[in-house]
Amino acid sequence: MSEAESARGRASAARAVVSSAPAMPDVLGMIPDASDAAPDAAPDAVPDASEGAAAVPASDDSGAPVYPSASNPDPHGIYIDEVQGHQRRYRRLIHFTHSSTKAAGVMLLAAIVALVVANTGMHESFLEFWHTHVIIGFGDFVGEMSLAHIINDVLMAVFFLLVGLEIKYEMTVGELTNIRQAALPIIAAVGGVVVPIVVYSAFNAGNPATAQGWGVPTATDIAFALGIMALLGNRVPNGLRVFLSTLAVADDIIAILVIAVFYGTTPSLAWLGCAAAVLVVLLVMNRAHIFSLYPYLIIGAVLWFCVFMSGVHSTIAGVLLAFTIPSGSRVNLNSFLSWSDDRVREARQVYDAEVPVIAQGEYIETVQNLSRVTRQVVPPATRLEHKLYSWVYFGVLPLFALTNADVALAGADFGALLSSPVLLGVFFGLAVGKPVGIMLFSLLTVKLKVASLPENVNWVHMLGAAVLGGVGFTMAIFVANLAYDDEALISAAKLGILAASLVAGVAGFMFLLVQARADKHRGVAYLTTSSEDVHRQTAGAEAARASVQLMASLDDDELYDKVDAARRAKPGVAEVVVERRKG
Repeated sequence: MSEAESARGRASAARAVVSSAPAMPDVLGMIPDASDAAPDAAPDAVPDASEGAAAVPASDDSGAPVYPSASNPDPHGIYIDEVQGHQRRYRRLIHFTHSSTKAAGVMLLAAIVALVVANTGMHESFLEFWHTHVIIGFGDFVGEMSLAHIINDVLMAVFFLLVGLEIKYEMTVGELTNIRQAALPIIAAVGGVVVPIVVYSAFNAGNPATAQGWGVPTATDIAFALGIMALLGNRVPNGLRVFLSTLAVADDIIAILVIAVFYGTTPSLAWLGCAAAVLVVLLVMNRAHIFSLYPYLIIGAVLWFCVFMSGVHSTIAGVLLAFTIPSGSRVNLNSFLSWSDDRVREARQVYDAEVPVIAQGEYIETVQNLSRVTRQVVPPATRLEHKLYSWVYFGVLPLFALTNADVALAGADFGALLSSPVLLGVFFGLAVGKPVGIMLFSLLTVKLKVASLPENVNWVHMLGAAVLGGVGFTMAIFVANLAYDDEALISAAKLGILAASLVAGVAGFMFLLVQARADKHRGVAYLTTSSEDVHRQTAGAEAARASVQLMASLDDDELYDKVDAARRAKPGVAEVVVERRKG
């Protein structure tokens, strides 16, 4: 008998108490220990990243629900048999490119490659390649930039555009809309910035050449931190992921301000004026209800050039552009529902199964009309964020790691390196200052009753998240490149960043694993459901899939119905706590 079958058998002997987050109804069901069911659930139970994790599924012959997955990409029979293989490959690609753990793994691999190459005879050729200049010219204008600068100044602006879109989402409809709800991660983020600055300054305050590096240990790498947390699947409450991701977003806001104010060259007022004028144009476009992405991206490129020429770091243009892109829909959604129903009925009426589709002009015109309008329902900001996600996390950030994590240790004076105030300040700022600041400010916030801990989250969870806050990879390296002029200081800072991120990542995971095992012993799991794209980092795609695997292994239609009702009662990401009770 398989593990899943055993789980179904035990369901009748274990009564589950399922409690819900605020504003959600209680959900009662018969389930076994979550840890027994999830790993061996049928692969068809895994939802697609773009599907709601608790959406109403299709059913197989036995009546058990079946979700779109890499192995069964079309349970509804929408596509013809000849393309099912293509659909399976596409689903696998989607699952891979919308996974926090996979993204963190690819970035880590790129960093390891850079470290290995930096300590072999290939390092000089490696550097020469990335310093190859690309020349672009038209008329009297000729511009050139090295490949490394293209990555750091151009592609990282795309990364900051995605960061800006995520910040805008959180400020518009996410965690940052409710100031009381967001108070805990925001205040914790402030603590996670202030204390590392104090720690770094304690090592470097008397050295003018290194004192300006105080900004290096202040930022959390959201991709690595959430990727590590995602390894625990549905053993981590969603409130903790929301806390850490919101903290990282607040961290990013602070880091962006720090970069803009403290780590640019003396700005050119003329170019800043040009940038301001371009920004006004973008804002006017937004107010004029221009919903096409192309004008924003074209004028956004002009904004980037003006910011680049001004002396302020060019990546700030990405954030500014993000806040001008519309987050509303150009379609009247109330009218769209009835209009689309009419179009579907019209298509059904004119469709003739006996005639090749290419000859059914009226049918094709009706479907095309429906398709054109349907594409415009999704807000431009959402469309752009979804398009950028995979390219940034599987392209831009690994390239950044490959070109910036090359710390050469061969022939180095390890005594001098390990006693470097830069390395010590960065390492202890991230590995110690960051967790201490996050925990201290969180504790004060809760004790003063400014805010409370997230639902189902305890202080061991918080400690694990605080330690993960010390993973500062991408943004910390980015700031280090801006903070120091001396290559030796940059290398020392990078080594401190890499060492601290490794220590923080392992330690944070272990703290959360201890709590996860305690939950497992009590028979507790956290079912994360979502009515929107579960690839959003705050939702945790891996946790949502593990939740559906658990539910699928139970073969309990009543549980599915009640969890789906809970999801519909609370739009967005909802959490259901499942606790086994013997008897």
